[in-house]
Amino acid sequence: MNKEKLLIIGNGMAGVRCVEEILELDPLRFDITIVGAEPRPNYNRILLSKVLQGEQGHKDIVLNDWSWYQEHNINLLAGEQVSELNPENRQAITASGMVIPYDYLVLATGSAPFIPNIPGTEKEGVITFRTLDDCENMKRYALTYRKAVVIGGGLLGLEAARGLLHLGMEAAVIHNAPYIMNRQLDAQAAGMLQQELEGLGMTFLLDKHTARITGRNRVKELRFTDGSRLGVDVVVLAVGIRPRMELAERSGIRTSRGIVVDDYMRTSVPAIYAVGECAEHRGISYGLVAPLYEQAKILARTLCDSNPEPYTGSIPYSQLKISGIDVFSAGQITGPDTEVAVQHYDALSRTYKKVMQRHGRVAGAVLYGDTTESAALLSMVKTGAAAEQLLTRSSDHNEDQLGIRGMPLEEIICACNSVSKGQILSAVDEHRLQTVQEIKEKTRASGSCGGCRPQVSVLLQLAKDGKTNQAVKVKEGLKPVCSCTDKDHATLHSLISETVIHHEDIKSLTMHVLLQQLGWRTPDGCPVCRQAITFYLRMQDVDVQVLSPECLHAETEASAPWVTGIKVWLDPGLKKCEFYEQAQSLSSTCLARWIDVPLPDHLSAAITLLSGSSVSLLVHSIGISVSPAGWEVYAGGHSAHPVKESQLIGVAEEVEDVVELASAALQLYRQSAISGESIWQWVERRGVMEIRHHLLDESSRQALAIKLYRSCGRPAKANVNLEKMEGLCYGEA
Repeated sequence: MNKEKLLIIGNGMAGVRCVEEILELDPLRFDITIVGAEPRPNYNRILLSKVLQGEQGHKDIVLNDWSWYQEHNINLLAGEQVSELNPENRQAITASGMVIPYDYLVLATGSAPFIPNIPGTEKEGVITFRTLDDCENMKRYALTYRKAVVIGGGLLGLEAARGLLHLGMEAAVIHNAPYIMNRQLDAQAAGMLQQELEGLGMTFLLDKHTARITGRNRVKELRFTDGSRLGVDVVVLAVGIRPRMELAERSGIRTSRGIVVDDYMRTSVPAIYAVGECAEHRGISYGLVAPLYEQAKILARTLCDSNPEPYTGSIPYSQLKISGIDVFSAGQITGPDTEVAVQHYDALSRTYKKVMQRHGRVAGAVLYGDTTESAALLSMVKTGAAAEQLLTRSSDHNEDQLGIRGMPLEEIICACNSVSKGQILSAVDEHRLQTVQEIKEKTRASGSCGGCRPQVSVLLQLAKDGKTNQAVKVKEGLKPVCSCTDKDHATLHSLISETVIHHEDIKSLTMHVLLQQLGWRTPDGCPVCRQAITFYLRMQDVDVQVLSPECLHAETEASAPWVTGIKVWLDPGLKKCEFYEQAQSLSSTCLARWIDVPLPDHLSAAITLLSGSSVSLLVHSIGISVSPAGWEVYAGGHSAHPVKESQLIGVAEEVEDVVELASAALQLYRQSAISGESIWQWVERRGVMEIRHHLLDESSRQALAIKLYRSCGRPAKANVNLEKMEGLCYGEA
């Protein structure tokens, strides 16, 4: 069987990532040729600043060396350029005259530095910062010249300026806005960053507009529109990029800001696709690595006929890559209808955090000094999480380990490559990984911009120290739900949550439509996945009866994959002690608030004395006992095989506080358990430290408890007469 010919024009990160995805999906499908303009293998352009700053060498940023192309029988034409396309005959002609036939063509031509319309940009000493050759030019100039200026105070410009300082040059940044990185930061964060960079020796001229670059043949001076001048030896232009689309334009392919593509990365010409910085999707061209990789995955699935989900766009984010300075930005920082949800400034530790909301949803975030929360906040921005969920995050993120340990398994650690905490833990456990480099090789986490490397390092150390018991337990959760999909329970759970948040009219949703949106292989699923889906919807408090009955089949309320309510056992021995009236009030309040709550499994609660009781506290799902400190609350006990002892999750003095703590624990279990998971399994998988992390934070605990009360349609302060409440049990359990 003859293989189809696939031609990739561009040996950069987007084009080669598409090839990597194809090799994983269907390695024998295509005869692949890659044409690359640079005379070298694929490398990580994002880390050029690390090369310039002396932290890494050329070899350190190579993503795929020469041997990789040979191992996968890829024909790499390095140092070659395609000058002409013949779409009718499906041929590409190179500048050297080679004719390359193709069945499918991918334009991954990337972008070029934007050259502003300033007289004098053609003079010697005026350079850009885009390739390894540009890094070499800067190093060469640094041997002879002293004064350097970077025009552009954005992310790339600041990284270039820091590299010039490392090379021993003076570095001044010229920016046409009132503060640096004005597209990613607010004035507060930008001011903190500028002060830090000035401490390194960088200088700034803000609100400055360059009128011309002067000098006979070589740059000598900058002249500004306000009449001032600045002597200079080297000028680095870092004012943005523009998609390389000249080849597409000459070939009759539709272009606008970039090469126009649809949701499956198809251009206007059959059999020709575009991906990466050269592509324009829904009016946007992305210059960040995460969107490029997302596009590459969808394009690979399109080419391999693997039922791709449509690409709907990406959330932009930035992470500054200057040694010792941590800055993160994602989503909308300013704009109409946005307002501050959370803002915190600590002058002593020089940390700053601001989270923006729009219509009650998390819309953007800025972090300075401590970027531990970057992955979690980016996930919230991407999913449009409810702003009230910010309350469930710990207010203390000074300890990196605490922040990482508290993350759920499905939370993304590496945004560039979409690698979750669970995937990293699974790889560490399965392959006995010992270093961050090994994790990068197995999962790609920290393999692009490197911004998540500290989180990956902390996660690895936690796994080594045995401080997260998720490493072994995660494997079961990552298995596909059923043969209808490749998605695991954690992913399905997350997607269902997003659907509930973003679906305009959840009551109009049918199982058939939902399965289509989830990318299911079969139109109606199977009993296994239908039960899992109805379970996750019900735990999101969606009335599953709105789903089409013909698809639900036997998944009726009577056989639903959840149970309603919880039995509460009251220790008769309490009648003899002074706390009996409080225990009665506690029993009736708990039962009133929990009686109609849908739960993942059959649960029981026990209210008893700490010792000498006929009711065994430690083998109940929820245990509440009288103690010298007030009331102790336990979770995760199991009386049948295997017998499990419940774990202490908190202490409270007042009855209302006890109910709130126990209710918050139940809600945390409801919203994070996987289908069919009992509470003792959930406690073992999540870990008691992580559970306490959520419950002992007051705002988090209150938000969880209120959500539980709302799930059964009862007011938060509901109460009932103990004698009239059915299901309350006395005696031994």
